Amino acid sequence: MKNLFGGIYKDKTVLVTGHTGFKGSWLVYWLDLMGANVVGYSLEAPTNPNHISLLDVNMVSIIGDIRDLNKLNNVIEDYKPDIVFHLAAQPLVRLSYENPIETYETNVIGTLKVFEACRKNNVKAIVNITSDKAYENKEWIWGYRENDSMGGYDPYSSSKGCADLLANSYRNSYFNIQEYKKTHSTLLASCRAGNVIGGGDWAKDRLITDIMLSVSKGKKVSIRNPHATRPWQHVLEPLSGYLHVGQKLLEEKVEFGDAWNFGPSDDGSITVEDVVKNVKKHWDKIDYEIHREPNQLHEASLLKLDCSKAHMTLKWKDVWDSKTTFEKTVKWYKAYYDEDKTTLTSQDLKSYISDAKNKGLEWTKN
Repeated sequence: MKNLFGGIYKDKTVLVTGHTGFKGSWLVYWLDLMGANVVGYSLEAPTNPNHISLLDVNMVSIIGDIRDLNKLNNVIEDYKPDIVFHLAAQPLVRLSYENPIETYETNVIGTLKVFEACRKNNVKAIVNITSDKAYENKEWIWGYRENDSMGGYDPYSSSKGCADLLANSYRNSYFNIQEYKKTHSTLLASCRAGNVIGGGDWAKDRLITDIMLSVSKGKKVSIRNPHATRPWQHVLEPLSGYLHVGQKLLEEKVEFGDAWNFGPSDDGSITVEDVVKNVKKHWDKIDYEIHREPNQLHEASLLKLDCSKAHMTLKWKDVWDSKTTFEKTVKWYKAYYDEDKTTLTSQDLKSYISDAKNKGLEWTKN
């Protein structure tokens, strides 16, 4: 495990904002196993149950708000991270309609304060995590590339577009790769991923979470937008991409201080209703009904990423097809609910790494 990503994370101090969230919890678990000195900075876990409390992670966990610049400064000054993975965010579309101010304050101003704290303390590498929803969605049938326009219809998507524009501004103004080692010593990358699933997500208004909570209560799940098409991928897929980008930044390869898409192959882009049919194959208790709300809030119908840049330049590829992704995800929740809170996180990570090695992916090589 410690030799993954060229062994770069062993003994490195890594700060992860948003470590109590779904993606963040998987990331700190993986980093710990690779021998990193992990520091987490986040609000309390947003749900109960939550993934982070089910894991045995050797780390420093600091409860704090990314909007608190003084506290952020103190944490970065005290622990002197080699790299920061910035995941902390308000991540939900429907909640953004209810709380737009909090959404923008967290996702834009919070990101600004993370960048400022890193700049003040000369952090070597920053991997900023936004979303595929940061793109101006024109409902194209082809995927968005890293140089396509930022945008966003709903407050969440717009806030992520703003955060990406902010990252680009800092990359030009303060962390310009032409001035690297002259006026600064920081490399900043932005990463965008599609819909991420996997065990341990209990966030409200997410499809897989809604399905698993419903089946655990013996209820039908209500499907709002059955024909919406999304790029579904296991949480470990983009995490391997983020870690790979982080490796390149720590190796001082300036050309990787840029924007990156991480999404599934075309077979991973399927409709919501087909997702439900897929997961039902692995847990026969799952049942659903279509429920169209008359005043349904706007959500994108079609959104895909073009990951050619990551494929060609990073040599990154997704490991699991959609069939495996859904199977692993359902089995995780099935074990949790049917086997007294058994978690398959360790098993899934080992399986993912083994399959990646069998595919000869670059990040698995010493």
